[in-house]
Amino acid sequence: MTADEVLAALLPLFERYYNVNTESAEEPFAAEAIFESHSEQYYLVKAAKVADVNMNEYAFFAKCDRLSTDDFHRLDILAWERGLSRVSPGYDHRSSDVTLIIISDHIEDEVKKMIRKTRHYKSYRFGFWGWSNYRLVAIECSSGKAFFNHQGKSLKKLVGNIL
Repeated sequence: MTADEVLAALLPLFERYYNVNTESAEEPFAAEAIFESHSEQYYLVKAAKVADVNMNEYAFFAKCDRLSTDDFHRLDILAWERGLSRVSPGYDHRSSDVTLIIISDHIEDEVKKMIRKTRHYKSYRFGFWGWSNYRLVAIECSSGKAFFNHQGKSLKKLVGNIL
């Protein structure tokens, strides 16, 4: 499969729950997806609110022919910073996760090691105002393999169905 075919197969899976933007995605990303969830809990009447919870996820999709260490660092930092810039922590914020999915024809061996070790985490007001985790998935089209960081392993089944 080519990178375009993998991206074309991956985006419809996200469209069910996410707002996917392929037309006006900021460079160097080919697409962006946003998931927002808001829930409230009451005790008998709406005036007696028990909980007010917001959860968000910002997913960024990147395509490249060959993923080098410089390209990986640039995409990694850019996705994390853009995701955090959209977070608005507060008493009702639970989590805002950032996901980066890189689709490449070839991934250098050094980058494969770096992917497994990549971790980003941020808590807001010692976790009282929520937190942000970072998921990372890199798909190598030539070998049909995917590489994940620790948080990204939750996407293993989704990516496995495509490959």
